[in-house]
Amino acid sequence: MALPTRVSRMDQYDPSDLVQTQFDNMLGRIFGARDSGALSGWAPYGVDVREDADHVYVEAELPGFRKEDVDITMENSTLTITAERNEKADPANGKKGDWLLRERRYNRVQRSFTLPQTVNEQSVKAALNDGVLTITLDKREETKPRKVTVS
Repeated sequence: MALPTRVSRMDQYDPSDLVQTQFDNMLGRIFGARDSGALSGWAPYGVDVREDADHVYVEAELPGFRKEDVDITMENSTLTITAERNEKADPANGKKGDWLLRERRYNRVQRSFTLPQTVNEQSVKAALNDGVLTITLDKREETKPRKVTVS
């Protein structure tokens, strides 16, 4: 088994980690990040939003998250997607041995979107397949395009 060329022990101090953290914090301040570390103010995952005559679709990449980890809320025309992976739920958490490399740990991401007035907030469907969350929002009947016949 091949390991990465740079392996950090959890109990040892590595000066390059401090440099990377300070660099991330600096970029975060320049680009308006809310929190420090790893540019957390930037979009934490990719999202596509599209619409057709009857629906608005929101597709979010959530690799490694299970449906139990995802929370979707609708309030005052705002759609909020929150995904949280807890360290205790990590299957490797109960295994014996010392970590040589550990990059998978607690993670929480959140995105909010203001929805158009055409969306029916009472009709929302969500599915998580292969790491992609698909939310389908129906449009209100009175806002859908309709065909007018000429007499």
